[in-house]
Amino acid sequence: QVQLVASGGGLVQAGGSLRLSCAASGRTFSRYIMGWFRQAPGKEREFVIAITWSGDRTYYADSVKGRFTISRDNAKNTVYLQMNSLKPEDTAVYYCAATGQSWSPRVQSYDYWGQGTQVTVSS
Repeated sequence: QVQLVASGGGLVQAGGSLRLSCAASGRTFSRYIMGWFRQAPGKEREFVIAITWSGDRTYYADSVKGRFTISRDNAKNTVYLQMNSLKPEDTAVYYCAATGQSWSPRVQSYDYWGQGTQVTVSS
């Protein structure tokens, strides 16, 4: 069992940066692939970025390549999402998620979810 708590959201101007954190509880955190998803009003939840349990591989949605990076600290049971060059279209609730399966961009593949943190980018 893994419990996830996301934090770090807020209001930022276009071109700015934010760093989200996702703290996990559970002894097997290091065994899970960790991902971030986002959901804008009126839209479906979509994959943003993910990282393997060892941190040796990351996966990105095309819309965030070159702007967002993901990292994890297994000793601290925490995964981070660094968001740079933010755009108004990045505005959404951001969710961290964990899966014990192989990497997938599908929402249905993730077993555990955090509560979400709001990111608002003003133009």
